[in-house]
Amino acid sequence: MRTAYRVLALAIAIAVALQVASIALAGFTVAKDAGDGAVIGADYTNFGQSYHSIAGTAIGLVALILLIVSFLTNVPRGRALAGIIVGLVAVQFALAIASFGIPALGVLHGINGLAIAGVAAAAARRSSEAVAPSTAHV
Repeated sequence: MRTAYRVLALAIAIAVALQVASIALAGFTVAKDAGDGAVIGADYTNFGQSYHSIAGTAIGLVALILLIVSFLTNVPRGRALAGIIVGLVAVQFALAIASFGIPALGVLHGINGLAIAGVAAAAARRSSEAVAPSTAHV
C-alpha cells in the first residue's frame, strides 16, 4: 500500500505540472487565435482550456483515492498529508469558480495549485521513509 500511496501522490504532483502547462497553452492559444482574427467570446474554447478543466476534476478524484489509501498504509503523517491535499483541492475548485467572477482570484488559484504539487511531492517522499519501530531497542 505504501507503493500505491507513493504512486498516487506522484500522480497528483505530475498532474498539477501538466495543469500549469495546459493553462499556459490555453493562454497562448487565445492570444494566437485573437491575433488571427478569431472572435473570443463565451462559446470560445481551446484544447488547453478543456484539458485544464477535465484534468482538474481527475486530480480531485485521485486526491480522494489517496486519502482512502492513506488509511490503509503506515506512511509517516500520510493521513495528514492526504487530508491537506484534499483540502487544498477543495479550495482550488472554489477558487476556480470564484475566479470567473473575480479574475484577480486566479492568482490565488495558481499559487494554491503549486501548494498542491508541493504537498503531494512531500507525501510521496514520506512514503519512502522508514517506519519508526513500535518498541525501543536497548
